[in-house]
Amino acid sequence: MAVNITPLHDRVLVRRIAEQEKTAGGIIIPDTAKEKPQEGEVVAVGSGRREKGELIPLDVKVGDRILFGKYSGSDIKIDNEEFMILKEDEILAKFAPAVKAAGKK
Repeated sequence: MAVNITPLHDRVLVRRIAEQEKTAGGIIIPDTAKEKPQEGEVVAVGSGRREKGELIPLDVKVGDRILFGKYSGSDIKIDNEEFMILKEDEILAKFAPAVKAAGKK
């Protein structure tokens, strides 16, 4: 789904990735006991931040999976879908892309 919003400067638009509903032991976690996930997918990015008149691009790009702090960003709703918008410095980590095993088909 295309989103008609572009974050400004060093802000990033993120769609949260839902956590699993079962624990490793097979226990189902009800919605009321779940915390909001701290993992998401980057949907849109701003142009970057300015330092001393120079534009510094962001380290994340659309499609990256990221990890962010529990109380980071602001929740927003666009076309009945929930997103969050946060500054790049609130992103804690970026997941490495999945690598296909060599020799496997």
